[in-house]
Amino acid sequence: MPPLDRPERPRDVTLAPRRAVVAAEADVLVVGGGPAGLGAAVGAARAGARVVLAERHGFLGGNATAALVMPLMSWHTQRPVFEKQGVRSLMPDDHGPGHPVIAGVVRDLLEKLVERGGAIPPSLETGFVVPFDPEVFKLTALELLDEAGVRFLFHALASDALPGRGGPRGVVFETKSGPVVVEARVVVDATGDGDVAARAGAAFEVGRDDGLVQPMTLMFRIADFERAAFDGYARAHPDQWRSVHGLWDLVRTAAEAGELDLAREDILFFGTPHPREVAVNTTRVTRALGIDVWDLTRAEWEARRQLRQLAAFFRKYVPGFEAAYVVQSGTTIGVRETRRVVGEYQLTADDILGARRFEDVIARGTYPVDIHNPAGKGTVLKRVPPGEAYDLPLRALLPRGVDRLLVAGRCISGTHEAHSSYRVMPIAMATGQGAGVCAALAARTGRSPHDVDIAAVQGELRRQGANLGDD
Repeated sequence: MPPLDRPERPRDVTLAPRRAVVAAEADVLVVGGGPAGLGAAVGAARAGARVVLAERHGFLGGNATAALVMPLMSWHTQRPVFEKQGVRSLMPDDHGPGHPVIAGVVRDLLEKLVERGGAIPPSLETGFVVPFDPEVFKLTALELLDEAGVRFLFHALASDALPGRGGPRGVVFETKSGPVVVEARVVVDATGDGDVAARAGAAFEVGRDDGLVQPMTLMFRIADFERAAFDGYARAHPDQWRSVHGLWDLVRTAAEAGELDLAREDILFFGTPHPREVAVNTTRVTRALGIDVWDLTRAEWEARRQLRQLAAFFRKYVPGFEAAYVVQSGTTIGVRETRRVVGEYQLTADDILGARRFEDVIARGTYPVDIHNPAGKGTVLKRVPPGEAYDLPLRALLPRGVDRLLVAGRCISGTHEAHSSYRVMPIAMATGQGAGVCAALAARTGRSPHDVDIAAVQGELRRQGANLGDD
């Protein structure tokens, strides 16, 4: 049966007024336990704030764990100097084994993941990305919160902002125990979708000029993968496999046989810490919006149909996958783009590709402009200049016209093009740490986040080990 359609003639019903239990009071409330929320909660707690983190799932990690978005993409400066088999690739710059531009909570998480065997550190061999184990990620994220003294509430879906003077004084959550409220002096929206900011009245944009957003992808992991057999195929067919993507001829053969209708231009694999496992980033659902329940339902349905086709294709056509099977798919489909809250500053593609610096920098990034075609096949990739990085300003985290609230992660203020760079998880975590520190200082001083001394924010971020480009 197909998924439920959007009603053609929607009608409303009146719900009785509800009462909610106040579950907690905090200096800083962080909504969302993904990478941005982890950075915000830990950053705020290390700055001395009483912090509560609320998360809709029963575990932490957000897209890293719920959607299996793997690996952590590179946060190192790079230069195009390496050529192999006619394919121009990237190597780290002259600052040693890759020059990282993000530290702080990201570095702390990486060290813990590696120590527990849950990640492979970035290197030339990994392409300076970080393959990780999502189950180890969940446990490690909990440890980070425990060590920082962050209280948390799981199974809590943010449904509304509690009105306050100039901005939200808390957030309403839907739970199995009924609606609950967490009150806070300052709120950090790390939902990815800007749910709280939208409910609080913040202006936002969605997608490109025609309203279309980057497609969704259901990630999945395949086990019992024979790497040696696949590597042998790749060496024998250098025109069919480039670094992490390809298999064009096999896709064409399967398509002509009516066995595969690929929604993107090629097959994309990423390694994991386990040698007999691979993560697959190949499903694609376009013209679907992640803040629309009807679109989300259709996307989950369509993506799992694509997964079934892909699993059969791998076993029949791709060397090394004859006995492989899907061991896990995302709890939810991976959503790349929804709301972008309009802030005091809007990042642009020129800022990214021009490696722009800002006086109110709170994080940095090197990831390219990476736009998966919102309407079909194809991906646009434009890189940051060799050896350079760009700054993310605090102003992009401050919703215009709304007080007591910061945003972090992929819903910060930027254009559709700029968003395609800063949406990745290491940058999201770094912006989260910046938002958390600013929120903590605002709560401590009784000032608006818009009026907090940027020098104080930057000083605390440096004390926490963050990289602001002056190391």
